[in-house]
Parts: sequence; structure tokens; C-alpha cells
Amino acid sequence: MSSTAFTSYDLSGTTLANRIALAPMTRSRAGAGGVPTELVAEYYAQRASAGLIVTEGVQPSVVGQGYPFTPGLHSEEQVAGWRKVTDAVHADGGVIFAQLMHGGRIGHPSLLPDGLTPVAPSAVAPAGQLFTGAGLVDFTEPRALTADEIRETVQDYARAARNAVDAGFDGVELHGANGYLIHQFLSANANLRTDEWGGDTVDNRIRFAVETVRAVVAEIGAGRTAIRLSPGNAYNDITETDVPRTYEALVDALSPLGLAYLHVTEATDAFRALTPVLRAKFDGAFVLNPFTDGPTDHRALGLIDEGAADVLAFGALFLANPDLPARLATEGPYNTPDPATFFGGDEKGFTDYPALNK
Repeated sequence: MSSTAFTSYDLSGTTLANRIALAPMTRSRAGAGGVPTELVAEYYAQRASAGLIVTEGVQPSVVGQGYPFTPGLHSEEQVAGWRKVTDAVHADGGVIFAQLMHGGRIGHPSLLPDGLTPVAPSAVAPAGQLFTGAGLVDFTEPRALTADEIRETVQDYARAARNAVDAGFDGVELHGANGYLIHQFLSANANLRTDEWGGDTVDNRIRFAVETVRAVVAEIGAGRTAIRLSPGNAYNDITETDVPRTYEALVDALSPLGLAYLHVTEATDAFRALTPVLRAKFDGAFVLNPFTDGPTDHRALGLIDEGAADVLAFGALFLANPDLPARLATEGPYNTPDPATFFGGDEKGFTDYPALNK
């Protein structure tokens, strides 16, 4: 059993109680106007024993919404709602980062007001369907962002990061993974641009990610800024070419900025050999959501002892076990996650999973 996982860790000046993180997971339970509810505050406070909490994806702008009932950080009401969440987490000794997630082409006009349509690097619809209030619908063709709109979108992230700090968050994590907007710019099939934001050169493909990170750093500081990447992840109809070279170049560009951490998600075992390469290149804290055979549980904690990661992120197991660090320390038992209640609904499958001492 790892002992290192349960020791404190200095994350760019913020002390984590342990090396165990709650990975960001969409739960689709925000209230009207994308405002977090009291139930959302309860959910995160229940998991405050994590060394680090990373929230569900939070849209940085109106057009960035990708799914129903997801929260935002672009209005005063949303900031006030998140303040209740961060206050609750801090009251229980937790550390919480907001994950800023722009859906890009992953979205639907029915989720957006005022006749807006999803935007993306290029006007290429992803294959597949999306759940909306009307059930499953086909993805629609997004509108390609102009160069000026790309620069404005970069600033949307920066403004949302400032709102996050105003709401009491300890920092923000930019979602550069899983087929959403930042990942779409890295992609070969979602980004067909031939200008400085695309084309055949790696520098152009990583430009949006790098410029967005730089803008957020300029707004709230490097020690409060992080990014999540998922090299080679095909989720949301993403195709990537030359994966190692792309991500090595991206991390080379980000490392000198002094970020709070780099969060790598191993969505497939095809590029697991790239993980230690990126770890070695990044001069800072390394958070890992590892690819495992079966659920990621206490058996993965050895990755911290081995130096493969500084902090280990847990997804569905933390969803179902609000006191996961305590359960990892005793090697279980674990509540079983209920996929039927992952997205949307009320407290069932959200705040009603029992703790060991209940």
C-alpha cells in the first residue's frame, strides 16, 4: 500500500492534504442559467477530503455550452452560485479548481439562446449524436470561427478564469482533452484551417492551446493555471496525427510558463509510452488519470511511489465514494457507480452515495 499518496503536497504554493484528486466529470445538474445549486455545493463538499477537486466542465461563454444543465462562469449569477460551492469545500478543508471547458463543435443549437450555433476551428460536424432535452439528436455542422473570433474566444477563457478566482476557486484547469474546443484545434479532422491556427505545422496546431494558457496566466497567474490533455484520444470523433511530436511540442511550449500542474488522461493504452516523456518534459506538478484494466482503485497508488505522477486523479470511483481517500487507505470496500444516474437528475446517484462512517 502506498504511503506517499496520503502525504501532503505543495501545489504551486497551495498545500494539498494528500495526492488524490477528484477528476472532472460532467454531472449535468446545474440550475437555470447554468447556476450551480445547493445540491452541487453539497456534492463537492462531500468530496473535500480529496487533496484536489477539479470540477465538472464549466463553459467560459454562452456559446461554449456543450450539454444540457451544465454550469457556466460567464455571468454574475454563476459566480455567486460557485461561491457557495467553493465556500463549502474550503470549510471542509478542501482545494478546488474549476475546469474551463468550451464544447466547440460538441453541442447543439437547441442548447443555445438567440439563434446561436456551435463554433469550431472548421465547419466540420462530428459523427455521432448528442443528448438534449428532446432526446438524442445528430450533431450539426458548427460555424467556423474567424481569426478575430478565435482571439476573442481566448479572452473568453481569461475572463472566465478571473470569474473563477472571484468565485473563490483556488485555480482553473483548461480542458484540452476529450474532443472539446482546445483538442479540436490539435486535431487533424476537426481543424482543416490553413491559417496560423491550423495547417500542417505543429506550431500552428498547438497555437490555440498555448495562447489560451498564456492569456489565463496573464489574468490570474501561472500558479493558479493548469491544463488537461489526452494524447491520442479519439473520443468525440477526434483524429490526431503525429501524436508524440504534437504533444511533446505542446508541453515544451507550456513548461516554461510555471503552471500549477499538467493533467494527463490516458484514454487509451496506445500512447502510454508517451506519458513518462511528457512527465519528464514538464517542469512542474504532474497529475495523472491512468489507463487501467478495470476500475482505477488502490492498486494504482503505486504510480505515485514510482514517480510516474505527483497526484493521481480518480473518476467514477470518486463519484460513487465521497470519502474515497479513506477507502483507498483501507483498500475498500467501494460503492459501485450507477451509470444510469451519471448525467442529470436529482440527488439520486449524486449526493446519496454513503460514506464508510454513515
